[in-house]
Amino acid sequence: MTLRKLKEEVLKANLELAKSGLVIFSWGNVSGINRAEGLIAIKPSGIEYDVLKIEDMVVVDFNENIVEGNKRPSSDTATHIELYKNFPGISGITHTHSIYATAFAQACKDIPCLGTTHADAFNGAIPVTRFLSKEEVEIDYEKNTGKIIVERFKNLDPNAIPAVLVAGHAPFSWGQSAADSVKNSIILEQIALMAVNSLQINSKVKNLPEYILQKHFSRKHGPNAYYGQKRK
Repeated sequence: MTLRKLKEEVLKANLELAKSGLVIFSWGNVSGINRAEGLIAIKPSGIEYDVLKIEDMVVVDFNENIVEGNKRPSSDTATHIELYKNFPGISGITHTHSIYATAFAQACKDIPCLGTTHADAFNGAIPVTRFLSKEEVEIDYEKNTGKIIVERFKNLDPNAIPAVLVAGHAPFSWGQSAADSVKNSIILEQIALMAVNSLQINSKVKNLPEYILQKHFSRKHGPNAYYGQKRK
């Protein structure tokens, strides 16, 4: 994929994110990666979505060196890089401060899998990280944010649960492309809202039985998936 094509895809994904209503002002960002070249295109820092152009996209390498672009990349760039380094199966990342997913992050609670809508996209609860320590914040805040996400996924599959809640902060989602990561962010917000409503209706609601969870996840994402149409 050429850098021009990558920047086009990342710009489109950022605009789709804004259209989804999950972000306001300049909050949040989307990135995409060219794995062959080790280059990442990401939204510039502090630029509002309604004025974004392809020329605004910033391309950086794994050391945060700017390869293309005349603006500063997102302040979350180091977090994105850390995730790309440690989750080789992903090619796009989205960060938002969407209301319901962020509420779970601020409450330091996983989003439990209560129904099949959740299970269709995520193979289990959406995990929340620990808080960063004072030293981690002071030394390398954004990079260490990525590190605690990786730490939280030590015994989890990031390809099966493509989202996380950073304690006291907000969600990050990822996927097979920049557009896919945005889609996962939209689904994440919807299941967070459903979980809040379910817990309000019945505070003692139980998690979806594991066998139903696995059925729904596998029929869309498993080796014998049959949801949707066959690819030609």
